[in-house]
Parts: sequence; structure tokens; C-alpha cells
Amino acid sequence: MSTEAAATGGLNEYITHHLTHNLVKFGTGFHLDTWLVSLSLGLLFVLWFGLKARKATAGVPSKGQAFVEIIVEFVDGQVKDTFHGDRRSVTPLALTIFMWIVFMNTMDLIPLDLPGWLIQATAGHEVAHHTYWRLVPTADLNTTLALSVSVFFILIGHALAAKGGFGFGKELLTAPFHAHGPLAIVLAPVNLFMNIVEWLVKPVSLAMRLFGNMYGGELVFMLIAGLLAGWVTFVPGIIANTAWAIFHILIILLQAFIFMILTVVYIAGAREGH
Repeated sequence: MSTEAAATGGLNEYITHHLTHNLVKFGTGFHLDTWLVSLSLGLLFVLWFGLKARKATAGVPSKGQAFVEIIVEFVDGQVKDTFHGDRRSVTPLALTIFMWIVFMNTMDLIPLDLPGWLIQATAGHEVAHHTYWRLVPTADLNTTLALSVSVFFILIGHALAAKGGFGFGKELLTAPFHAHGPLAIVLAPVNLFMNIVEWLVKPVSLAMRLFGNMYGGELVFMLIAGLLAGWVTFVPGIIANTAWAIFHILIILLQAFIFMILTVVYIAGAREGH
């Protein structure tokens, strides 16, 4: 599917094609494209940082090592300012979240029609027309929910490690409305409800914020691509696409940073008492 489709089949068909996932039918449908792209990018991050860590020297670092060290020091500095405890496990988590999301978000800068062009060049137009492949994993709610649910269980683990099972359970029933005697029993269901809502809001807000920004950015790229279908709008389309891509770099980095820093803030909050 290319910009030619925007002129022949209409912009709606073009956008619908690019918003359709490559599905493998396991029950309700498995997003193969999201899974493969996110897995590949995660492995790329591990390979890149792992090789740089293995080749790290105490002397004058190479440019690649220096770049990786800058990223690690930046993330560690953010964690140090936010989390006042043993950060030996928190910094690697924050680094993984930040870099993996940056990698997945950056896929939004790859031309929309590149997969279609490659498939068309190798298998023909008909195959390309019926093949769907979305490149941005974070524009898929499944990805952002999986990330946020993983963070949610990590938060539970930190709360249990810091307070113990009894202490954590007691906090759920006695905070934020503290009381003594019979009133404490009356307020226990209210406290439990408030805490459940508070805990569930965290992963939902993390997932929806990242998904909404990346999905919206991807959709804007598709709308701008519609301008490239005509000769009159081709040059304005190029200008608009370039301007949005430059601005979108900020969104890519900012959304990864927000997800990372909120995770660290939530961990710090989970380890503290009301």
C-alpha cells in the first residue's frame, strides 16, 4: 500500500490499511507485527549495551562507549534524584524501559510505505495490497498495557519487599483515612476501595498516555501522507512531513522519559508508607 492508494482508493482506505495489524489467529488474534518488532528492538538494545559493557575500558573510551555511558549516567542521575534508596535494581529497570520505549517510538520515523514497497518489490503488488504490517509497537495498546502491567507487578513486589505482606495489607485497610476503634473497621472498606483505585490508575495511566501520544503521532503521519498523493500538494506534504518528523523526535524522547520517571516515582511511593 503506497501513496498511490491514497489517490486511487482514497485516504480512508490508505489509513485503514496502515492501521491494520498482521494477525495470527490465536483466539481473538495475535499481533505478529507488534510482537516481532518489539522483540527485535529489545534484543537490539540488549546486544548493543551488552557489547559496549563487555568492551568497556578504564582508559579513554571510544565514541560508542562514551555515548552509552552518557545515557547510563543520565538515567542513573534521574533515578538518584527521585528514588532515595538502593537503586542497583531500579536503575537497570529504568534504563531498560527508557531505551526500549525510545527504540519502539523511533520506528514512527520510518516511512509508512517502506514495508509495502519492500513486499511489492519482492512479491508483487497483489501480495503487498493484502499484507499488513505496523512498525510502531507503542502505537498498539497491547504493547503499552503489557509494559504497564509489568511495572504494576514490579510495584507490588517493591511494596511487599519494603513492608512485608502484613504491613502492605494493613496499609490497604488503614490508609489514607486513619482511625482507631470501631471507626477503623467502618473505614476499612473505604480505604481498601481507595487503594485499589489508586493502584489500578497507575498502570492504566502509563499505558494510555504512551499509546495515545504514539497512536496520534502515527495517525498524523498518515494524514500528511495523503498530501503526497497529488502533484499540487506534494511539496507542501514534504514540508509538513519533515516538520512533523522533527517535532515528533521530541515526543519520542519525552514519552519514553515520562514512562521511565513515573515508574521510578511509583516505585519510590510503593516503598514508602502513608
